[in-house]
Amino acid sequence: MNEQFNFNNELSNKIALVTGGTKGGGFSVLTDEDWETSIQTNLLAPVRLDRGFLPQMIEQKYGVIIHIASIQGRLPLYDSTLPYAAAKAGLINYSKGLSKEVSSKGVRVLTVSPGWIMTDSATGMMERIAESSNSTIEEETQSVMDALGGIPIGRPAQPEDVAEFVGFLVSPRASYLTGTEYVIDGGTIPTI
Repeated sequence: MNEQFNFNNELSNKIALVTGGTKGGGFSVLTDEDWETSIQTNLLAPVRLDRGFLPQMIEQKYGVIIHIASIQGRLPLYDSTLPYAAAKAGLINYSKGLSKEVSSKGVRVLTVSPGWIMTDSATGMMERIAESSNSTIEEETQSVMDALGGIPIGRPAQPEDVAEFVGFLVSPRASYLTGTEYVIDGGTIPTI
């Protein structure tokens, strides 16, 4: 039993590292500081940025705000990303409310919720985990994908997968879109 718990805790820590979560181990190991840090970074920082940019956008009657949330806002991993997931869920809800307030003033607000993105940082983390576990990057990547419930498309997203879509959302071609969350997860979330 202890061996299984250690494996799960190790896997939780891996997921937390690659998804932007806090330390693994679930609710009982999280401190107020863990919660506050995640909420400050993942919810209040976008709110503060909006406060800085929105007045000018409203004045010119044009603007697009894209909040980057996460599938964790809908699919929290209680043992590794709880504060992060709660903050991202808050960001998704805040985005919807803000869009209702400012869309009639010419400002569109959209949310993009990516799944796991294989950034340079995530690649480096997989390399370090593979080296310390005496395994391959491919094996460690697969173990994280499995822990996330699988990625039907068979791989993490590349940064370009998200960037191209965000580029479309801020373009005039998306001028009728506002108040919507777009999930880019390769099919990870098991609901429609």
